[in-house]
Amino acid sequence: MRREIDSKLAPRPSRRRFLQWSGRAAAASALAGVAIPRVHAAEDNTIRLALIGCGGRGSGAVANALSSPHGPCKLVAMADLFPKRIAGAYQALSAKYPGMVDVPLDRRFVGFDAFKKAIDVLRPGIDVVLACTYPAFRVCHLEYAVRKGVHCFMEKSFATDPCGVRRIIAAGQEAQKKNLKIAAGLMCRHSVNRQELIKRIREGQLGPLQLIRTYRIEAAGPMPRKRPADPTELLWQIRNWFCFYWLSGGRWAETSIHQIDEICWFKDAYPVTAHGICGRAANNQDLGQGLDSFSVEYTFADGTKAYHIVSYIPNCYPEFATYVAGTKKSAQVSKAIHVANTRVYKDHRMQNDNIEWQSPKETSSCWQIEWDVLLNAIRKDIPLNEADRSARSNLVDIMGRSAMHMGRVVTWDEAFKSDFRWCPDIDAITYDSPPPVKADAAGWYPVPIPGQWVEL
Repeated sequence: MRREIDSKLAPRPSRRRFLQWSGRAAAASALAGVAIPRVHAAEDNTIRLALIGCGGRGSGAVANALSSPHGPCKLVAMADLFPKRIAGAYQALSAKYPGMVDVPLDRRFVGFDAFKKAIDVLRPGIDVVLACTYPAFRVCHLEYAVRKGVHCFMEKSFATDPCGVRRIIAAGQEAQKKNLKIAAGLMCRHSVNRQELIKRIREGQLGPLQLIRTYRIEAAGPMPRKRPADPTELLWQIRNWFCFYWLSGGRWAETSIHQIDEICWFKDAYPVTAHGICGRAANNQDLGQGLDSFSVEYTFADGTKAYHIVSYIPNCYPEFATYVAGTKKSAQVSKAIHVANTRVYKDHRMQNDNIEWQSPKETSSCWQIEWDVLLNAIRKDIPLNEADRSARSNLVDIMGRSAMHMGRVVTWDEAFKSDFRWCPDIDAITYDSPPPVKADAAGWYPVPIPGQWVEL
């Protein structure tokens, strides 16, 4: 887990707490014994990295790459909309990984077109771009990387609307033709313990799956009310990207995609329908577009149900876990912050005195393993393209969100074919562009009203 380096102006997910993690894990393991001794290898054996989006997630992904036994790697270019983020990430990474960060001022690019300049530094078929900025721009960056013939790691989420999902799928298909590797930030797929549980489920230990339950109930702050004088409206929204649908897909979509991907993975299918409810607590004073309570029921073609329940209201019972129930037995997949303490219970009584099998503690984080897999695939030319399945899980995410927002059942086919876009000109946006959404006279941004809202 890593926290974004520049996090003062907006609440952000804490998926990659780079500064905390690097001091504990990297120094104790890969940094000390594997990666650093290899940085002096011949340059043609060094995979160069370009980082797009220099917040905590991007810095954390670079740390994983530089710590991998499948290096050597070197960070050679950085791009962001905000110069301070580049400076902060550069300082932290170069201090932690001396000799593995080579990004002079002329390879630190700022602006909406900075991603192109950073990708252009890389060598086709050899190097990797890390697309770690706001989800709204993910598809733009992936498409350009594929066009330039560069391998890509893309952080979640991958698209904010159905049009973006289809573009991710199409870019993945083009990458396949070029033998490019694409890794996606759904790191739970690389959890060793989850993979073992999947194996046991496929072998029938639980019986046919009947129900999957996932929960993310935790406190989260609202959009800041105090606005600095300098940012434009567009940059203010970008700074608070988590609070706007056009940038993040919304709090539900941005944070829930991991559990939703687990649902699809464990069921080995995508649901055909979604419906649910959402809302705000009576005392919610968040000016942004975020809601604070969500519940979605997904139905698969064979009738199996999956539920994802989310709440961000403070001082409530916390739950951050995934559970799977078959006809014979139940299993716990994970607990808080995606920790894979997987268990199989003897029946449906999920108590400590009823455990049939329990996994050991994982020796390597799934964030690190996803990078080990990507770099190994590049080194050995092993097929790796996670674009299609990741985009489809993202669509399941969007199905649930739109079903709640609109207050009706949404089908897979309807969502997949929808031409709805939050920001039609996302590819051409500049610092001078008008923001896609505006606040009312009192400073409140529009929020969904079920039965009236349209987003498909």
